[in-house]
Amino acid sequence: MPAFGAFWVECFRPFFPAVCYYFSTMPHIIAEPCIGTKDASCVEVCPVDCIHPTKKGEKWEAVEQLFIDPETCIDCGLCVDECPVQAIFPKDDLPAEWHKYVEINAKWFKK
Repeated sequence: MPAFGAFWVECFRPFFPAVCYYFSTMPHIIAEPCIGTKDASCVEVCPVDCIHPTKKGEKWEAVEQLFIDPETCIDCGLCVDECPVQAIFPKDDLPAEWHKYVEINAKWFKK
């Protein structure tokens, strides 16, 4: 039996191809608790700099939350424990009420 994530991707691929790609390749998702907080401790511990924007970046003030780049993330999990508001989840553990953040994260990297 496939994991929920794999099931979700296969069922919705025809309707949401970009989201399905992101969900199927994304080890971690940053969800609602990050909004308004943007604590950068996750950025500081990331060994591959996959969490954006950074405080030094030009988009820092323009966004409400941080995002994980699916092309760069190596699934080390260091960010999960470092987040003080528990906003980062492995994709298979993302609460159902926050699945919209899969698409929100995907759209940010499509820009």
